[in-house]
Amino acid sequence: MIKIKTTDRYNITTFRSFMTNIFSLLAALMAISIIFLIAGANPIFAITEIFSGSFGSLYGFKETITKAIPLILIGTGLTLAFRAKFWNIGAEGQMLMGAIFATWVGISFGEALPSYIIVPLIFLAGFLGGALWGIIPAILKIKYSINEVISTLMLNYICAEFLTMLIVGPWKGKARFGFPGTNNLPDSAILGLIPGSRIHYATLILAIICAIVLCVVIYKTRFGYEARVVGENPDAARYAGINFLKTGLILMAISGGVAGFAGVGEVAGIHHYLGYPASISSGYGFTAIIVAWLAKLNPLYTVISGIFFAGILVGGDAIQISLGLPAATVGIVNGTLLIFLIMGDYFLNHKVTLQFSNK
Repeated sequence: MIKIKTTDRYNITTFRSFMTNIFSLLAALMAISIIFLIAGANPIFAITEIFSGSFGSLYGFKETITKAIPLILIGTGLTLAFRAKFWNIGAEGQMLMGAIFATWVGISFGEALPSYIIVPLIFLAGFLGGALWGIIPAILKIKYSINEVISTLMLNYICAEFLTMLIVGPWKGKARFGFPGTNNLPDSAILGLIPGSRIHYATLILAIICAIVLCVVIYKTRFGYEARVVGENPDAARYAGINFLKTGLILMAISGGVAGFAGVGEVAGIHHYLGYPASISSGYGFTAIIVAWLAKLNPLYTVISGIFFAGILVGGDAIQISLGLPAATVGIVNGTLLIFLIMGDYFLNHKVTLQFSNK
């Protein structure tokens, strides 16, 4: 008879953690290669095409950075929530709510205010929108013990339908010629781009600042320490007198608010109007979960992992064209990577042994 026994590992070194990530990615690539073979594609060519399409040309690299901006922003916010074991699966909705708030402020006041005033205002509005959508599941979890995975996930759909209702109803723009969407934002509310690209530099700078600031918050402040204690040992946190409601509200406000920044960037930097949810976010809120996980919940590392996964998104478009693979291929690749990263994290923190018995 075979029994499986698991024991916790302690004193995990940085090198061991790094190598676990490397082996997890290699194992994921092997699994992805098998998927490509089943789909009738050459796996070596497909994987090479993904990375050459995103990093092999100046145009591809600029597009990769463009898509990395929302992934970095959302990923940094998720690292804070996940540190406290608050499983925020609602970043997609928080991003969309940030876009809604930013659009309202931009259209309502953009004509009357100069750029140096309206741009900070739309970012503030985006943060407040995302924070509001993040606070709701925090209250539901802490006050009423409602599972945050379910509540944050459901709030994604509520926000998406609310946005759709706005653009086909009261906010439908007269300049859209009957198609759903708001009027364009005024010029003063549109973010500047790096010449020859779609990179909105204000949001890129903001993403890097958020990564640095949240890293300091997590590792160098009392609030960050409290959030980590809540996640690692809730009983010890209660014994120490940590206010769960206060901590939960703050961390989810920050996590949701930073996702709201990403919504501002997409509306004011890329589209210049509020359209369908799928056009505002290409699943960034879900992909950023993998970004945060690959970064080992360190906000600074989300800059690297965000660029890596943005490259997969851009490269995924390339293989759809060159190999004729369906759009769902990118989702399969991302999902496979997440599964293997979670498996690697489990084996990093647990030692699994097989025990043989004659009974």
